[in-house]
Amino acid sequence: MRKIFFVIFTFCVFMFFACSEEHKNDIAAAKAAKEYYDSLLAGNYAYFVRGMYLADTIPDGYREELEANAKMFVERVKEEHHGIREVRIMNCVNDTIHIEKTDKSVHAAEAFLVFCFGDSLNEEVVVPMVFHKNRWLMR
Repeated sequence: MRKIFFVIFTFCVFMFFACSEEHKNDIAAAKAAKEYYDSLLAGNYAYFVRGMYLADTIPDGYREELEANAKMFVERVKEEHHGIREVRIMNCVNDTIHIEKTDKSVHAAEAFLVFCFGDSLNEEVVVPMVFHKNRWLMR
């Protein structure tokens, strides 16, 4: 009887420690995505566009179009749903991609955000993110 109790007790202790070492999900990419969308809703369209991957390499004319599209998006959401009241972080899934035959790796993530509209609707949005030059950018 003591042997069975000892085996069960040992098993429970191992399970406790195995479960307690749960990996905490890094939500830095989701925080950056939320920051970009909060700035978009505040009317800072240029900051939102600068938060896109390789935004510094696009021509000025195209950048202006992206800013105009962002402004149109916000206006359309205001008309259809009375705007977005809040952007919430729901989850963030991180990944590291190792490039073969090199020592380089790319850090990517998918940020799951929830848009809470003014008409009480909620919409879940997935924002693909990439870590570039020490900051998270939207792909």
